[in-house]
Amino acid sequence: MSLTRTLVLVRHGQSEWNAKNLFTGWKNPDLTPLGVQEARQAGAELKKLDLLFSVGFTSALVRAQHTLSLIFEELGQSNIPTIRDRALNERHYGDLSGLNKDEAREKWGEEQVRLWRRSYDVSPPGGESLKDTVARVLPFYCQRILPPVMRGERVLVVAHGNSLRALAMVLDQLTSETVSTLEISTGVPIVYQLNADSTVASRQVLHHK
Repeated sequence: MSLTRTLVLVRHGQSEWNAKNLFTGWKNPDLTPLGVQEARQAGAELKKLDLLFSVGFTSALVRAQHTLSLIFEELGQSNIPTIRDRALNERHYGDLSGLNKDEAREKWGEEQVRLWRRSYDVSPPGGESLKDTVARVLPFYCQRILPPVMRGERVLVVAHGNSLRALAMVLDQLTSETVSTLEISTGVPIVYQLNADSTVASRQVLHHK
C-alpha cells in the first residue's frame, strides 16, 4: 500500500491488572499471555496491510513497551527507532491505583466511580482527570508525533486507553461529552490517513476476524 501520512494507534494488550479488574494508571504490570497474543495479532493485522513503520512511540510503562516490541517483531522490524515518553502514560488514577473496580464502587458508590472513570474533568483523589491527561498528551502529539507523520513517515503509537482517547479527541474531533463513550479495545490497531492539513482523511479499525 502506498500510504502517506499514516498514523497507527494501538492500545496495549491485556495486562495482568486488566485481567484482575484493577485500576492501573501509572502502576507497571506486564502483559498476560492473552495480552502477548493480542499484541502479536495486532502485528499480524498490520502485516496484512504491508505496513512498515519509520518510528514507534510508546509510554514509560512496560505493558505498552512490550506490546510495541511484539508488534515490531511480527512485522520483522525490530530495529525501528522507538521513543518512550511518560507524556503517553495512562492517566494517573491516584488513590484508586491498585484497587479492584468493584471494591471501589462499594467504597465510593457506583455514580462517583463512574464519574471518575468517564467524566472529562473530574479527577479521582490524588489522580488525573481525562482533561489533565489531554493536557500532557496533546503537546507531545503536536511536537513529536505529528511532524514525522506530516513528512510522510509511517508512525506507530502504542499507548493506553485514556492517552489514546486523548489523541482520538483531536483526530476524531470528539467533544468532552462524546469522548466519554469512546471505548478503545486492547490490541486492535486503528489506522489513520491524514490530509495535508493534518485532519483525518480516513480511519480504519483492524478488528481480528
